[in-house]
Amino acid sequence: MAELNMIEAINLALAYELEHDPAVMLLGEDIGANGGVFRATLGLQARFGAGRVLDTPLAETAIVGSAIGMAAMGLKPVVEIQFSGFIYPAIDHVLNHAARLRHRTRGRLGCPLVIRTPCGAGIHAPEHHSESPEALFVHMPGLRVVTPSSPARAYGLLLAAIRDPDPVIFFEPTRLYRLYRQPVEDNGEALPLDCCYPLRDGSDVTLVSWGGALQDVQVAADQLALEGVMAEVIDVTTLKPIDMNTILESVAKTGRCVIVHEGSRTGGVGAEIAACIAERGLYSLLAPVQRVTGYDVVVPLYRLENQYMPGPQRIIAAVRQALEAA
Repeated sequence: MAELNMIEAINLALAYELEHDPAVMLLGEDIGANGGVFRATLGLQARFGAGRVLDTPLAETAIVGSAIGMAAMGLKPVVEIQFSGFIYPAIDHVLNHAARLRHRTRGRLGCPLVIRTPCGAGIHAPEHHSESPEALFVHMPGLRVVTPSSPARAYGLLLAAIRDPDPVIFFEPTRLYRLYRQPVEDNGEALPLDCCYPLRDGSDVTLVSWGGALQDVQVAADQLALEGVMAEVIDVTTLKPIDMNTILESVAKTGRCVIVHEGSRTGGVGAEIAACIAERGLYSLLAPVQRVTGYDVVVPLYRLENQYMPGPQRIIAAVRQALEAA
């Protein structure tokens, strides 16, 4: 079993689907000969041909619009948007067409489309390369929103996204692309969507997070353990729809919850999770739910990047506040 980083695992999943499903095709800027800006598609055009791995013009609106038409006619396009901050010109197509096609046609047409895009800060890039706009897409009916937190999850979740009959927005945390390696078996087995994955067992507090922020959550959990605080860590992975049952079961056990995400605070996915806990798990809580998030500002340039991101110390401070409130 090969030890892969996340970018290699994504490449492996794309290659598997291209090889085993002739309806799958890739579209994006510089994804062919260059292999994409992060080399997620490296070697795939040479292997499968320019008819299935298409280099496109620098036009996100045209790329996504074309892919929706392909999907409606039975193909399974996988679009790469170079950075999540470049996806905004395509939102009209995503919201008004991809997300509504099944509803609009009363089930006659589907839209098996995947839009892959890097997201998040932590690589010293400008703001359009560092955003976490998942809440925008979570709010759109008709979409699934998925984000992996490890190479193995990236492989299995991307397979599942490509095989899904409806559109999926697949956010890939940029700072995890080459952060570490883990064993990934190229067996074509998809992981289930719409699930949370418990990463760590604990009894004192539930830490809920996703994507790149989970690295900081794990570091915080390790430090808290040295103080005798046992944190349970939940990886959300699918942000729409959210598996609230797993989160509520954990909160019922620990009585406290801290939600961590890079996206800005107001209207973030963390607010939705907190509201669901209040509606369905209020009597389990021993303290108010805490949120540790990005701020309601544009992601700053790299000198202030670490101040923007919800690092371990901010997470630990929120946990201590939850413990003291009990």
